[in-house]
Amino acid sequence: MKTGPVPSLLPALGLLLALAPASAGAGERIIHKERSLYRNLVVWQKGGERCLGFSHWRQRRRQTCVDTRDPERLVFAYVRMMLAALLVNPEPKRLLLIGLGGGTLAGVLAKLYPELQQDLVEIDPAVVKVAREYFGFTPSPTAAIHEVDGRVFTRRAQRAGSRYDLIMLDAFNGDYIPEHLMTAEFLGEVKALLTPDGVLAANTFSTSDLYDHESVTYEAVFGAFLNFRLPGSGNRVILAAKRPLPDQETLAATAESLAERLAPYDVPLADYPPRLSAKRDWDTDARVLTDQYAPANLLRGPF
Repeated sequence: MKTGPVPSLLPALGLLLALAPASAGAGERIIHKERSLYRNLVVWQKGGERCLGFSHWRQRRRQTCVDTRDPERLVFAYVRMMLAALLVNPEPKRLLLIGLGGGTLAGVLAKLYPELQQDLVEIDPAVVKVAREYFGFTPSPTAAIHEVDGRVFTRRAQRAGSRYDLIMLDAFNGDYIPEHLMTAEFLGEVKALLTPDGVLAANTFSTSDLYDHESVTYEAVFGAFLNFRLPGSGNRVILAAKRPLPDQETLAATAESLAERLAPYDVPLADYPPRLSAKRDWDTDARVLTDQYAPANLLRGPF
C-alpha cells in the first residue's frame, strides 16, 4: 500500500540513522513498502511521526523519523550530537556525508551554511527516492548525490585530490555499520580526505560489543579523539581530526558563538563541551579492526 508523499514544504529534519528498535503498534499506518537491491524498506506514520525503517531478521529498526507537525524538531538526540562537529570547525566550506538516510543532516547543514558544498553518498537509490518522496528531502543547489558505496567513493575522491573540512560518517544497514566502513584502512582513506583544519564526526553505538574495537581503531588512525556520549542515548559520536582538537575553553567559546544560529533546531550546544572527553574508557588491548580482521557479525552484540 502506498499513499502520497509529504508535501514539498516539509524540511527533511528528522533523524538519519539512530537505529532505535521499532515494531508495529497501535495507531501505526504503513504507507510504503519496498524491497531494494540492498534491503527491505518500510515507511510508516504513527501520530505526527513518519519513519523509515529497514526490515531485518531480528526486527525492524528506525532509520529516519520526521515530526510532520513540527518539521524543524530533530526527533532523536543523535542528529544534534553530530552537529557537535561544528565546535571543532564552525565554518565548514565542503562536506562529505556518507549515509544519507532521510536527508536530515544534509538539510540542516544546508540551512545553516547555504554556500556549503555537499557530497552526499548513499549506496541505495531506493533510500534516495524515499527521502525525496516521503521525507521532503530536496538537495541544496550546492549538493551532489552519489549513489555508490562509501568506500568506493572515498577511494575515487582520494585519486581526484578532493578535500573536505567536514566529514560525517552515518552509514548503517539494517543491523550496524557495514564492516568495510569500520576498518583502519577505511579510516585512513577518510583521514586523507580531511583538510588540515577538517573534522570527522562518526555516529556509532555506545552499547555495542564493538565499542572497544572501534575505539582502538580510531585511535590507531587519528590518535586522541573526542568521545561524545549523552545520558539516555545509545549513540556515541566520535570527533577526530588531523590536528590536536580544541581545549574546553575554545569549545565553550565556539558553542557560544554558534548558539543563535542553532537555536531554531533546539541544539543545546553550550551543554556539549563538558561531555566531549578524550579519556579512554575502553579496553586499550582490544584488537584493531582491519580489512583482514573485521568480524563485525560476531562482535557487534545486542543493542
